[in-house]
Amino acid sequence: RFLPNLQKKKIWVQELNRFVTLKLSTSALRTINKNGTAEIAKMIKEGKVKVN
Repeated sequence: RFLPNLQKKKIWVQELNRFVTLKLSTSALRTINKNGTAEIAKMIKEGKVKVN
């Protein structure tokens, strides 16, 4: 049985001027650290990422 390493993280997104809580795998968290929150804000606005 495969269980991914999921973490619940609260990340400040400057473009949205608010905190966003995301349930992320550790690899996704590394991608956010690499690309920045601007890319995540773009994905949220396009509806590609579910925000709680």
